[in-house]
Amino acid sequence: MTLIAADGVRTPDPDPATIEAAVRGLSIDNWFVILEESDDTFLQVAVKPDSYALERRAGGDATHVGAEVATIDEVVEASGAALVIRAGGGRAGESFSISEDRVNIGRSPDAGVFLDDVTVSRNHALLVRRRDGEYIDDLGSLNGTYVNRRRIESHRLADGDEIQIGKYKLSYLER
Repeated sequence: MTLIAADGVRTPDPDPATIEAAVRGLSIDNWFVILEESDDTFLQVAVKPDSYALERRAGGDATHVGAEVATIDEVVEASGAALVIRAGGGRAGESFSISEDRVNIGRSPDAGVFLDDVTVSRNHALLVRRRDGEYIDDLGSLNGTYVNRRRIESHRLADGDEIQIGKYKLSYLER
């Protein structure tokens, strides 16, 4: 997912604070493409005097995501789930938006969630969206993947789950 701010600057995988800042910068009664999910699928936001309107477009067809919503939090909520680093590597508070069906977690610089420490395998774990929810799968890592202090091979994630990968502790948040 890419955020397209009012000034045209594109930010891949924006965190909630970045989305909120972009929405606050919009003008009243103007529709604006705020989150691009793919080349022809995007979320538009319109600022109304006392609320925000959301509209998801795919291939030219529009569907309302919540016609009128009252808060910026509801706009942010429409953008999906996130992993937030709680401890480890001096990166506490950093977040990763989970907008793809598959997101690699590991020490590889190509990983969607890059955790640079020797306690993390290059291809440590995988976040996978399945029909019944978001899962984390361990990819045979040396130090294992833990959810709520239990070592897992595969686990369906729930809002607030604590994930430990190497020395990093992350929280899974559904928006």
